[in-house]
Amino acid sequence: MSSQDIPEENLPAGRDHAHGAVDVADHENPFANPGLPPHEHRIQDIDERAAKRSERVVALLFTVSMLATIGFIAAYLAIPNDKSIFVFPLGHISAMNFALGLTLGIALFCIGAGAVHWARTLMSDVEVADDRHPIEASPEVRAKVHDDFRLGAKESALGRRKLIRNTMFGALALVPLSGVMLLGGLGPAPGTKLRHTLWAKNKRLVNMNTNQPLRPEDIAVGSLTFAKPDGLEERAEDFQDQMAKAALMIVRLQPGNIKDKRELDWSHEGIVAFSKICTHVGCPISLYEQQTHHVLCPCHQSTFDLSDGARVIFGPAGHPLPQLRIGVDSEGYLQALGDFEEPVGPAFWERG
Repeated sequence: MSSQDIPEENLPAGRDHAHGAVDVADHENPFANPGLPPHEHRIQDIDERAAKRSERVVALLFTVSMLATIGFIAAYLAIPNDKSIFVFPLGHISAMNFALGLTLGIALFCIGAGAVHWARTLMSDVEVADDRHPIEASPEVRAKVHDDFRLGAKESALGRRKLIRNTMFGALALVPLSGVMLLGGLGPAPGTKLRHTLWAKNKRLVNMNTNQPLRPEDIAVGSLTFAKPDGLEERAEDFQDQMAKAALMIVRLQPGNIKDKRELDWSHEGIVAFSKICTHVGCPISLYEQQTHHVLCPCHQSTFDLSDGARVIFGPAGHPLPQLRIGVDSEGYLQALGDFEEPVGPAFWERG
């Protein structure tokens, strides 16, 4: 149906006067303004039933967007992150990633499609020619902008099309929840696990190289040995996570060279055990100077004095290396007498 088939009094009022207006070319003005083509009214402009159908389509798209956002949240909470599914032609992929991508894509697409369909079928599509004007806004221009804004708001029918307005607000309000849910993907909250390691009372010290329990006679004066907790195997799934906290370096000093009383009390025959994890950014410490009893972090040169409670004597590290209290069991093997009393590695926001 075109505007020629509708009586003039039934056509919507608008700014159609600009359409079809042309200038005539002459010798003084060879480049005449061709004007705008005659405006053709849409079926929604002349038939309220068609407008209602378009309104329902837009509302349906916004409603589907809301349902997809709810589906996104449900998928994030319900689907295990290790579950996989086969999707042709992608093959085996993560079920959670597929569900999150699909639902979020539908939610965003439906908002965009609803907005486009709304603009193409219900908002005014009259083309208006406007002359250039100075950048500075005069009172007349500001008044015109306000009038144009009010006219645009009126032509959008946002106030009259309450179904569209309410569903659009609902869709726009729910979509940001997808981003909020994704914050959970940053990882589980650490809780108190950063404060504890696998070291516990009666846990034997095992040589990292030989994988054998250590005896005091295995450690010579001036030597540096690396140890791990008994029972922690390299094939374990969480081996790297556990070693990042439990890695231990063992040094044997002459008891008379130990300056710190607590360090001496927590040692066994001059054997001291300190965390191998630097308290600056968590690099593994491996450089030992036998004459000075200093250990050096290779990343940023933080230096610790193992004869004086592993205090920091140089570099950016903020606090000493934690010491592990050790002794020997009934079979003569070195064992821990508990866990570290403070968190190992870099300082963090929950350090007390």
